Amino acid sequence: MTGVPADLAARLRGFGPVGILAILVIVGAGVFLGSIVSAALVLVWAGLSRTPWSELGFSRPRSWAWTLVSGVVFGAAFKLLMKAIVMPLLGADPINRAYHYLAGNRAALPGILFAVVVGGGFAEETFFRGYLFERGRKVLGTGKAATIAMVLVTSALFAAGHYADQGIAGTEQAAVTGLVFGSIFAVTRRLWFPIVAHAAFDVAAVALIYWDVETQVAHLVFK
Repeated sequence: MTGVPADLAARLRGFGPVGILAILVIVGAGVFLGSIVSAALVLVWAGLSRTPWSELGFSRPRSWAWTLVSGVVFGAAFKLLMKAIVMPLLGADPINRAYHYLAGNRAALPGILFAVVVGGGFAEETFFRGYLFERGRKVLGTGKAATIAMVLVTSALFAAGHYADQGIAGTEQAAVTGLVFGSIFAVTRRLWFPIVAHAAFDVAAVALIYWDVETQVAHLVFK
């Protein structure tokens, strides 16, 4: 999108009326239309504003194979840890009532897998980590205190976004995962590992529900 005038690109990157309008449109799309739409708008905004992809975290990983394998292993293991230890300690229901309809429901798998991989892994990480961190750094800077603030703020927003469909338990889980994925991104400044790990986390969650083993896993440690 090199045809975009430089002054318009600068205004989109800034925090004047045009920049704030862009933020409101992207955030509003996420609230009312879903994470996939907001992530798509983030990518459009990055192109129009001439924001380097690396500032959103889309830097080429040192090894695609290692990022994919380690991300899948980490994400799946993280989900099992949350289900077997963290959520029981928080007093969560072993059954995810909002998505229990997936148990044994083969017909629903393609749609939910697309939603969690594209909408969860890619779109949510692009918006909550890539975009919000980029905007936050422009306001707060890149110091340690600013980075901690961004991890906390984005994690709180990420958690709040899960309340409507998953209630308190989903909000608590999202708060923990937001802190973990946000911290990883804050340290590495690379988005691909959190994207893969987030997608693997959600796919593992779907697998536990589909095979109806949530209760067994939740009682592995705490009977």
